[in-house]
Amino acid sequence: MAKAPVLTPRADDFPRWYQDLVSKAELADNGPVRGTMVIRPYGYGLWERMQRDLDARIRETGTENAYFPLLIPQSYLAREAEHVEGFAPELAVVTHGGGKELEEPVVVRPTSETIVNEYFAKWVQSYRDLPLLINQWANVVRWELRPRLFLRTSEFLWQEGHTAHATYEEARDFAARIQRDVYGAFLRDVLAMDFVLGRKTAKERFAGAINTLTLEGMMGDGKALQLGTSHELGQNFARAFDTRYLSKDGTQELVWQTSWGATTRLVGALVMMHGDDDGLRVPPRLAPVQAVVLAVKDDPEVLAAVRETGERLTAAGVRVRVDDRTDTPFGRRAVDWELKGVPVRVEIGPRDVRNGTAMLVRRIGGGKEPVALDALAALVPAALDAGQEALRAEARARRESRTADVTSVDAAVEAAAAGGWARIPWAALGAEGEARLGEHGVTVRCLVTEDGAVPDAEDAPGNVALVARAY
Repeated sequence: MAKAPVLTPRADDFPRWYQDLVSKAELADNGPVRGTMVIRPYGYGLWERMQRDLDARIRETGTENAYFPLLIPQSYLAREAEHVEGFAPELAVVTHGGGKELEEPVVVRPTSETIVNEYFAKWVQSYRDLPLLINQWANVVRWELRPRLFLRTSEFLWQEGHTAHATYEEARDFAARIQRDVYGAFLRDVLAMDFVLGRKTAKERFAGAINTLTLEGMMGDGKALQLGTSHELGQNFARAFDTRYLSKDGTQELVWQTSWGATTRLVGALVMMHGDDDGLRVPPRLAPVQAVVLAVKDDPEVLAAVRETGERLTAAGVRVRVDDRTDTPFGRRAVDWELKGVPVRVEIGPRDVRNGTAMLVRRIGGGKEPVALDALAALVPAALDAGQEALRAEARARRESRTADVTSVDAAVEAAAAGGWARIPWAALGAEGEARLGEHGVTVRCLVTEDGAVPDAEDAPGNVALVARAY
């Protein structure tokens, strides 16, 4: 008899499958306030590894970490009109504190451009103070009307970078560097994600920016998810907050700025891009546990072999968990580790001990085979490398097979409705066509050139719009 599925099959109900997986893999629970979430230890462990790797890459650019307050005077947001208009529907505003009405309401941080500029204006005096490169790891609050764990929550965790430069070119190049060398390299090399790097349209770019670069990934159901963004802010915030510097020529000049961020949404992206009907599949380079060694039965020789194998794999540089909880049925433990997406399982029972073997189970790509115990130190790292490459190749194949080249708005809507993306010449779409797409719940995810590069301008000849339904 076939075993009953633990999760709703993706083909039957992708949103329900996602909710099942997040819950049963013990990634997160809904918080007590609508739109909030409690990130459980396994889910937070994934975020911590993402955070650690991203932080190292950010520091390599010369950026330093700092921290700015959670509460921002409401008047700060009002200084940049486009910015406050863009965030107004999402703001959480505090009007009382200490039992009294506040003289001025304060906003719970939706993003930090305004308060950062209040202090950049104090810290930047001369060209010698530039570039000023700051990052913070923090939480933000944006009152979400349609919450979904990790993807859209009223409170989420992220990093937000803020920089000030002497020239437009320096700011432009730094924003592009973050998108390409920090976010892009991290998504590709650690998360094994496939993505398209492009330019947002004026309609879709960040409120208050002159340009937004985005990384867009296709999820398992064909919808798009924004994975990370980098914004050229121009001099909009510098003008609003009078952030100036004394140039080498002795003149007062406004700085040019960037901001950029990646969030706990990446955990949700991981689920939706790499998960299958059996659960999560964690890329080996990210996985907090790369291999779990399971004792099949409560037997002294089995337990000894399991622990020795764990030590050998650890010595080989593998992140290992030894599961010798024989008071819990083996089948249940195996399913739990499969749900959590641990890349490799090594299962050892009495017969394996007698034969000097173990069962090597690959979560990515499937398959199991008996292997010699003394070969595991070489075989497991090789299986991890193969799994890393297989995940990205699979994601790329999905995007390529489900992206249609079209020439009309109707065809683009049809492609999105069928669970895919469409590429359409921007000259054939334009702002009017973009508005028509919106009537069908379809958006322009980004613009790219004909050969897939990032355009220099929205209206550059030959631009191609990538359109899809999105989370």
